[in-house]
Amino acid sequence: MTFLPSTSPSQASLIHVPGNFFENLRPEDLFPGVQPLEVELGSGDGSFLAAYAAAWPNVNFLGVERLLGRLRKLDKKARRAGLTNVCCVRVEASYCLEFMIPKSLARVVHVYFPDPWPKRRHHKNRLVNERFPEIAAQALGPGGRVFLRTDDAPYFEQMVACFEKSPDFGPEQTPESLKKFVTDFERGFNARGIPTRYAAFRKNQHP
Repeated sequence: MTFLPSTSPSQASLIHVPGNFFENLRPEDLFPGVQPLEVELGSGDGSFLAAYAAAWPNVNFLGVERLLGRLRKLDKKARRAGLTNVCCVRVEASYCLEFMIPKSLARVVHVYFPDPWPKRRHHKNRLVNERFPEIAAQALGPGGRVFLRTDDAPYFEQMVACFEKSPDFGPEQTPESLKKFVTDFERGFNARGIPTRYAAFRKNQHP
């Protein structure tokens, strides 16, 4: 993807350090303006989020990443592109989604190539598990969507099964316009002939 040249070389870091990890994040502390919010859980080196945010300046994007080195890469890419609609926070993804995103605030949750934890005894560590649809539904507003990608077939089957069992979500198609924005992991897998598996779900609007 092509980034616009930075209009603010001295722009301050986009990494937000919460004063209290036991309270909800406040959008007014993260972004200069009020706009719809999308959240990426596990931002990697920021390849997807920086490019996608540049294409959608009227949407705010929160990147959640546990590893500081990766977070710094996202911060660098976003600042180099002069983006003001990106903020990133260093915290564990499921904790952030459940306890730090205000209820019904997000319109989209992106989860791309999370660690598959392939050994059976490690499956309990997977981000997308039986509880994930419940906490995603809590963070999303009515009609909000979850977009999932992975290269791992068994994990993909688990992801889909978890959401198909949830009364809060129904399946839909991943837009082709979204698929063209790829992550660093995805680019590497695709170069080796490993296909991306996509799934998307929309939060039901219960009466």
